[in-house]
Amino acid sequence: MSTYKASFAYFRYILAPFSVCYDDASVHIMGLRKKVENSICRLKSYLATKSFCLISALLFLSQSVTGQEVNPLDGDPRAARVGGSIFRAQCATCHGADAKGIDSIDAPDLTLLYTDSGTSDESVFSTIRDGVSGSIMPAHTFPDTEIWMLVSYLRSIGLSGISTEVDGDPVPGELLFSQNCSTCHRKGNQGGALGPNLSRITQVRSLEVLINSVRNPSASIARGYKPVSVITEDNEQVKGVIKREDAFSIQIMDTDQYLRGFSKMSLRGIAYEEQSWMPVFSESELTKQELNNIISFLQSSL
Repeated sequence: MSTYKASFAYFRYILAPFSVCYDDASVHIMGLRKKVENSICRLKSYLATKSFCLISALLFLSQSVTGQEVNPLDGDPRAARVGGSIFRAQCATCHGADAKGIDSIDAPDLTLLYTDSGTSDESVFSTIRDGVSGSIMPAHTFPDTEIWMLVSYLRSIGLSGISTEVDGDPVPGELLFSQNCSTCHRKGNQGGALGPNLSRITQVRSLEVLINSVRNPSASIARGYKPVSVITEDNEQVKGVIKREDAFSIQIMDTDQYLRGFSKMSLRGIAYEEQSWMPVFSESELTKQELNNIISFLQSSL
């Protein structure tokens, strides 16, 4: 029955744009209410027949190709939209309505799902159906059609990185990275951990986003790097970024890059900062070409 429910959900979505509103007073005056109602019934009947045939074909196709790498609903924008509705109803509790995860739950940011070269539609389908052993991700008994709709949605919201080579020189970029970035960020095994690991950043963020994150770092702060200040019972002020937090405790990485945990009952105060600990790099401090050189280094194999 769940497959039929999926069919009707999809059917209702397809018919939604054809809903028609008429002004009752106008219809009464012209004496055409009955004719209008009959016309609407015939239109809906016609659309229902055509839509049901299309949906039946999609259902049959998706059921028959389970296990293949190709999503049978690929390219159909309606599948992605319905998949988004299913996602918000079934998956948002852990992954968030925007699919970027929830701070208090160890669930991945699904907008980054397809940045891994090993990820395929088939592997995403299998993960949704079978779950992830040893994690909070359970197996699901959704019909195949609904899973393919979820796959379509996740692919539609997936982030992509820089598709062309940046106009920069990675050799001086490596030196600039070491001088300006490596205290808090790392590429490969070199660098700090107070800020995000930048080893794959050019694969998951556009050039515009990367430039903005340097020029205006407080505009968007990634999960796991939210700035915070706490005052201990000994009146020590500790600044850092939040790594884990619940109603009773908070774990932060301090600005010296040590992990520290605190019971909230023992703290004199907690301040959730709005400004990132990362300094702003204006063009007078880091020119456009120098920034391009750094990004070119991050894009390279150096």
